Amino acid sequence: MGRYVDGFLIPIAKGKVSKYREIAQKAGEIWKELGALEYYECVGDDLDIEELVSFKKAANTSEEETVIFSWIVFESKEHRDRVNAAVMDDPRMKEMMESGEPDLFDYRRMAYGGFKTLVNL
Repeated sequence: MGRYVDGFLIPIAKGKVSKYREIAQKAGEIWKELGALEYYECVGDDLDIEELVSFKKAANTSEEETVIFSWIVFESKEHRDRVNAAVMDDPRMKEMMESGEPDLFDYRRMAYGGFKTLVNL
């Protein structure tokens, strides 16, 4: 059975990327400590590709925004469910969520999904 991946596409103001990185670093450490195999947070760089749907277009960004492309790797969907439950119950994560910046990005505009591995080389 292949790995399972949670994927995210997040539109964010360019001026808030540094603060997002701080929070993502802490969150990633918690996810890894509680069992995630890999944790990635990437900020858009080369996004204006002609004749293709860009990540910026998919995320409906403004000129003042970029995108964060993130994914977390797990052993399986069941493993993902256990790890994510533990992360959401972790007091450090709860504290970050409660004391974090409410306007860091608009959660309603975030794209999220769980993915079965199709090819892994």
